[in-house]
Amino acid sequence: MTGLTAETAARFTRIALGHVEREYPNKLDHVMTGPQDVQGPRTLHPVFYGSFDWHSCVHAYWMLARLRRLFPALAEAAAVAALFDRQFTAANVAVETKYALQHPGFERPYGWAWVLMLAAELARATTAEGQRWGACLKPLADAFADRFRTFLPKASYPLRVGTHPNTAFAIALALDYVKTVGDAALGEILRAKARLWYGADAGCQAWEPGGDEFLSSALIEAECMRRVLPAAEFAVWFDRFLPDLAAGQPATLFTPATVSDRSDGKIGHLDGLNLSRAWCWRLLATALAAGDPRRARVLAAADEHLAASLPAVAGEYMGEHWLASFAVMAMEGVG
Repeated sequence: MTGLTAETAARFTRIALGHVEREYPNKLDHVMTGPQDVQGPRTLHPVFYGSFDWHSCVHAYWMLARLRRLFPALAEAAAVAALFDRQFTAANVAVETKYALQHPGFERPYGWAWVLMLAAELARATTAEGQRWGACLKPLADAFADRFRTFLPKASYPLRVGTHPNTAFAIALALDYVKTVGDAALGEILRAKARLWYGADAGCQAWEPGGDEFLSSALIEAECMRRVLPAAEFAVWFDRFLPDLAAGQPATLFTPATVSDRSDGKIGHLDGLNLSRAWCWRLLATALAAGDPRRARVLAAADEHLAASLPAVAGEYMGEHWLASFAVMAMEGVG
């Protein structure tokens, strides 16, 4: 598996710095109740107005914060710090938080989870400036943590699609936040819902990929449960969920998706599928013993998926505005 290097981190940092403050083109998720709501991205979202859409901007900031922490000697570190000083102000975050509170369904649950991932990353900061940025973001993170507390108890069914509404992906990311900041109560809600929704699943057929998916509904569910269940219990669940893994079945999970047109934003999602599968495979391998024949097979699948889409991280803006974050997750094995 290709690992994350300082050279790659610098390249990805430059890519993100090139789009987090690029306001247009922009795909708003904005419900208007009257003409007074006709406003541009920067006015509505003074922090996260770039990167084509709000959630992509959030996870670009997450990547920048993480790479700066992991590689503090990067030549681009000062530019990242200047960006965060510009954007993470009390006034800017107050506007973002007010918007989130006024629009309860905004970015549910994908954007919620990415804000919590960003908050968790800033909570790991050991520098005074990193801690300052984290404190500044806290009201927005608190708002979305509360969204999870409100939404999950009334959500009767999971969303298993391979796109933004996927609930397993959101729970998996939110658990990273819970572990980092020590929010035990939210952790109980997340784990209980994951057990209820996915605990009895068996014999996964993996009917994927769909034409615009960037998540493997099968593998992200497995990765979510790896985080939820104790190791011994997960081993039993995983054997039941993907019983033919040692034989390379379901075959679709081992076959990278073909991306026919990277300038098409929806088709280009499939590069994200390859990168997110690589991420899941790498993490799921940690639950398998060194001598388990499945381990070598899934690690090989991770390598193959990463190789298929890593070159697509830059070049076409439809992928460039978001793919590097998923590449970091796959290369570093985040989680």
